[in-house]
Amino acid sequence: MPTLALIATGGTIAGAAASATDTTGYTAGALGADALLAAVPQLAGIAGIRAEQLFSLDSKNMAPAHWLVLGRRVQTLLDDDAIDGVVITHGTDTLEETAAFLALTHASAKPVVLTAAMRPATALSADGPMNLYSAACVAAHADSAGRGVLVSFGDAIYPALGVRKRETHRLDAFGGASAGAIGRTDPLRYFAPPAAAPRPLIALAPDLAELPRVDVLYIGAGTPPGLPDLLIADGARGLVLALPGNGSLPSAWEPPVAAAVARGIPVIRASRVGMGPIGRKAMDDRLGTHPAGELPASQARVALMLALAGGDATALDRLLADDYIP
Repeated sequence: MPTLALIATGGTIAGAAASATDTTGYTAGALGADALLAAVPQLAGIAGIRAEQLFSLDSKNMAPAHWLVLGRRVQTLLDDDAIDGVVITHGTDTLEETAAFLALTHASAKPVVLTAAMRPATALSADGPMNLYSAACVAAHADSAGRGVLVSFGDAIYPALGVRKRETHRLDAFGGASAGAIGRTDPLRYFAPPAAAPRPLIALAPDLAELPRVDVLYIGAGTPPGLPDLLIADGARGLVLALPGNGSLPSAWEPPVAAAVARGIPVIRASRVGMGPIGRKAMDDRLGTHPAGELPASQARVALMLALAGGDATALDRLLADDYIP
């Protein structure tokens, strides 16, 4: 059997409540990796599991500093010839950002699979045990090799880039980019061969201590266009605009956005709409902005942070215009 590394980081999948009928008033990350494994003895029939507790977080408290620690630990495990794949348990709130970070900094053929849960482990019908079982099946499956970082949730398999949480309470909380799920786990199958070998946006430098600050601005009708100047003055080195519709930039925002770009502050046009790509427009050439492509604003922020950290001005355009996302 293959050997999988399980990295537990907390989240609802490790949550505990006083009552088995309580699915909202619980403490995330209360249980350790051993408790997660004990709830799924069937894992022993899939792979040997080496479990470790890296964090015990409610994922709303996940920060870029945690990504760096997790990313380096994942790389160490991927470099270990005794490890055939990595499974990461995480909270749902920021799973899409952690998944994007890992996808953009790792290029191993070995599977890295994130999973989570919408109900705490103590709930009558907790979804975490089955999600963990499915994620381990994905990580142990030969067809998962070469597909980069994946998210296994419910019965679906998604590529990390483009995935986003789309529901606040439903068990099928996640969706993918325009192409949707690339496979299912009931039974496990993929709909097509891997599109391309995974490629990192940047190599994760061993001495990288922090990521540059990038802020997301949600733009509503009449949102004042002076906000970019305030954020830049406060230390933001990049901006992601969650804009109406197809990344539609209000006319009043064009002068401050152009001024920010002229000052060396990269700006990404993303959408506040839940699904759909943001393509290149004439305004991008005129103002110097970058369309987010298939990335939600949350993941576009991660990509911009990494591009800035790598000091590669062309990396972001390669990501957003190339074939990173199926």
